[in-house]
Amino acid sequence: MTGFSYSSALEIAVSVVLLAAIVTLWRRSVRAIVRSLAVQGVALAAVAAVLGIHLRDPGLLVVAALVLGAKAVVIPYLLIRLVRIDPGSRETQPLVNVPASLVAAGALTFLAFVASRSVTAVVPSIAGRLIPVGLASMLVGFFALFTRRKAVSEIVGLMLVDNGVALVAFLATSGVPLLVELGASLDVLLGVVVLQVLAIQLRSRLGSFDLDQLKELHD
Repeated sequence: MTGFSYSSALEIAVSVVLLAAIVTLWRRSVRAIVRSLAVQGVALAAVAAVLGIHLRDPGLLVVAALVLGAKAVVIPYLLIRLVRIDPGSRETQPLVNVPASLVAAGALTFLAFVASRSVTAVVPSIAGRLIPVGLASMLVGFFALFTRRKAVSEIVGLMLVDNGVALVAFLATSGVPLLVELGASLDVLLGVVVLQVLAIQLRSRLGSFDLDQLKELHD
């Protein structure tokens, strides 16, 4: 892979990771939000694959396949199953409305680039210059986590944070060891499975995934 094609492919894949995170703030349908998460998983796997091809590292290609399977297929599938049993699967009243959320995403992206200047100076490479995008994805994920009302949307926010952390790790270190990524992916997958079981039980007993309604029941 030539330097130009490597740079272009890496920049496109990293940009899609951030764009997918922002789309989750734009869409109200929880099903569409989960699909955006799946697209982000594909883009994250593409980042690992591009790095693996460029560095001729078979381990990174294995990591890319692992990320693709776990974060683009398995986890979105489990979340879609939750959406199917919740008839009110729309973010009708998020804590922050869509226009304000998009403005906040832009502000968080700007903050990420400003805050990571010292980091990009330490990693003077094509991948290193893209680290702020990974940090921006993390911040957007935290924003989604704290401003959404649906349980599934909050799980997606948590996954956005995790994907942002993985992206920063890929860009800063040119990939992470296979065992580290395997352990992290399995931990996240286990967490999503546990959350799915709990959400199904809540749905069967209380009839809703809306966190505000669950708080009212608690009060």
